[in-house]
Amino acid sequence: MNRHICTITNRLGYGLPSQLWVVQVGFFLNFLGWGAVMPFEVIYLHEARGFSLGVAGLVVGTVTGLAVVAAPLSGPIIDRFGSRAVASVALVLLAGGFIGLAFVHSPLEAFIAAFAAGVGNGALQPSQSALVASIAPPELRPRATAVSRVASNLGIGLGAALGGLIATQGLNGFIVLFVANGVTYLLYALILVVAVREDARPEPIPGGYRVVLRDRPFVRLALINIAVVAVGWGVFSWIVPAFAREQIGVSTRLIGLLLFANAVTVVLAQIPVARAVEGRRRALTMAAGALLFVVACLLVAGVDLVGLEIAAIALLAAVVIVGVGECLHTTVLMPLVADLAPPALRGRYMAVTGLSWWLGLALAPTLAAQLMGVSPPATMLAAAAVAAGAALAALALEQDLPAATRLTPRPQPRVAEARSTSAPLATDVQ
Repeated sequence: MNRHICTITNRLGYGLPSQLWVVQVGFFLNFLGWGAVMPFEVIYLHEARGFSLGVAGLVVGTVTGLAVVAAPLSGPIIDRFGSRAVASVALVLLAGGFIGLAFVHSPLEAFIAAFAAGVGNGALQPSQSALVASIAPPELRPRATAVSRVASNLGIGLGAALGGLIATQGLNGFIVLFVANGVTYLLYALILVVAVREDARPEPIPGGYRVVLRDRPFVRLALINIAVVAVGWGVFSWIVPAFAREQIGVSTRLIGLLLFANAVTVVLAQIPVARAVEGRRRALTMAAGALLFVVACLLVAGVDLVGLEIAAIALLAAVVIVGVGECLHTTVLMPLVADLAPPALRGRYMAVTGLSWWLGLALAPTLAAQLMGVSPPATMLAAAAVAAGAALAALALEQDLPAATRLTPRPQPRVAEARSTSAPLATDVQ
């Protein structure tokens, strides 16, 4: 069976290890559930549970904000016990948190459930990133990241479309969405336990996080990622749906379709984009992605000046543009982090990257939701300015990167074929 999978994937031109394709099933399930609830988290807490918009934003911000604390704590644990074990525990915490959110009646209950989900979020992102990096060899990591993004966004897109339909049922529909999300986390954990093996841990490197923080190019990359994620993922996942609902009056079904369009864009564009940037400058690729976010933010900022039909078209164009920008950024980010990280510290490097990811996501609902209450268009203009700053910072980063990491690798077909047809199953090293 594994040889058959290898042959199919090699003919498709990816040349990726067979075990990676098994992990992608977990990615898909994870994001199927999350895609269904993600655009409706603030709306659910505000409209169905009666929380104020500010409190709803703080609860969602807690899910991401606690990940800021959990992510760096997970790094040494990943390096010590392996990414599979950490990811499995994180998924169980996420399941408990989101199932709990389905049945909250007070802000206190919501914050308790958000605490569990936040800890799980913080540990899951770096552990599954380290898992993918360990399964794929260095020259194939950009392609592995692309496949992971396709699986994730296919799940998000289908989840958002289904979520938009189920959310029309009111409170009961929202409860179904949150419980189903929890179940997908549990299924993903089961896949990891059954289908992924672990090798012995590498010898530890003295210094831990001190070594990571002395890596100035990596620290700058993490700071850039905060800004890019805050705009491209945070604003467009939580703030734009609320903006469209409150400012323009669009339906929950249309909100779900917008998220679906974004996800379809990534599914269709991610692998072609990953191939197109092979052999090209990573810094320029990141800057191009951030500039696309600027364009999308400016489109959204002006939608309240036009009619509903034109506004819907502008929103659709914006989420498609954001999807392409996401492809450019993610093609570079995790493979570059893996290239910069010593194998024995990969968990810590991925944890800091996860920290930057969740800082960006936490800033969007926590700060932007408050600003949106004052001026929705100003919120989008501020997001455009942040993305523009990130583009300039990415260009400036290039001169500080090690020369060997400045270009996206261009794998040779024979290397990919040899690894996919003759190499043993990869195991979880980091």
